[in-house]
Amino acid sequence: MMKPQDFIAEKVRVMPFSGIRKFFDIASEMEGVISLGVGEPDFETPWAIREKGIYNLEKGRTVYSSNSGLMELREEISKYLQRKINCTYCPKDEIIVTVGASESIDLALRAVINAGDEVLVPEPSYVSYKPCVSMADGVPVVVNTKAENNFKLTVDDIKDKITPKTKALILPFPNNPTGAIMEEGDILSLAEFLKDKDILVISDEIYSELTYGGKKHVSIASVDYMRDKTVVINGFSKAYAMTGWRLGYAAGPKEIMSAMVKIHQYCIMCAPTTSQHAAVEALKNCDEDVEKMRREYDRRRRFMRKGFLDMGLDCYDAQGAFYLFPCIKSTGLSSEEFCERLLFEEKVAVVPGTAFGECGEGFIRCSYAYSVEEIRIALEIIARFVERVKKERG
Repeated sequence: MMKPQDFIAEKVRVMPFSGIRKFFDIASEMEGVISLGVGEPDFETPWAIREKGIYNLEKGRTVYSSNSGLMELREEISKYLQRKINCTYCPKDEIIVTVGASESIDLALRAVINAGDEVLVPEPSYVSYKPCVSMADGVPVVVNTKAENNFKLTVDDIKDKITPKTKALILPFPNNPTGAIMEEGDILSLAEFLKDKDILVISDEIYSELTYGGKKHVSIASVDYMRDKTVVINGFSKAYAMTGWRLGYAAGPKEIMSAMVKIHQYCIMCAPTTSQHAAVEALKNCDEDVEKMRREYDRRRRFMRKGFLDMGLDCYDAQGAFYLFPCIKSTGLSSEEFCERLLFEEKVAVVPGTAFGECGEGFIRCSYAYSVEEIRIALEIIARFVERVKKERG
């Protein structure tokens, strides 16, 4: 007689739980924990966006939208992509609105992968990429990025990983967890290498609004010959502080968007209508709110990095997202040991670098999507912990 666990698909059975959620769940059950672990803006969704959502609820605009999303929203997304990444997409058939950027990633992979197809996944990177490839019956091929290259993806990193089975490359920049960005020269070099290769790029640009130090986000889709070989993924969670609204989108060639809509219509039907109406307002009138949040993140970024450097931990100057990825190798602890001890002994939660791939060993991810005061207190505690650990080593 089969037991309940015997019904579970093998690919799901062997799939690990998220390393981020592991520490978050432990921390949530402990009193007095200071967390730098969750990648969620601490800002409220700008009032103009919330007001638009409330207004449309009051007007009873709660019915299904089309599978691809409200046309008005797709038109605004098209305008946004034109002005931000210099790419033109037809609202009718080259843009799809999804339940968060995460659904867009899942749809893109399921739309293009046949069983056994290989997908290049740079690491350290967001925890869902490899599981989504596996659930689509693809084979994730890890590409390790390096601290000495500021965790950018280089041609040298991928050229030996490509095989006749390579179908796609995930391009996750600005990067979670490292904060790395790809500048124009990096993008052009990668694009030139991929120019004559039959490899689709799935470009996760959810942090595109959050770059610092005068750096501007550059999309590989803006390179003419890569536009039709790229699916651009983005959304509203990070830049607009709209995590709970669950709204994202994908843009790309109409043939691929059509395949994604086909899956989307059977699994989801459409993204939340209230969220879609609110997102129209976000794209039309909230650039100033985004810039205000970006400036504050930048202030926190510089404050946090100085704190890590002052306590003797190497921490490269990350230029994007809202994470730092300090190196803790000097403590003699593994990433997992460091985070567990810090949590249980000092009640500060950070995430081990290994949650984002094996090459994250020796690093921890710290989010600065928290107030400066919370960051200050956490840094003081971490500094005390690091000093104690180093003394233990003698």
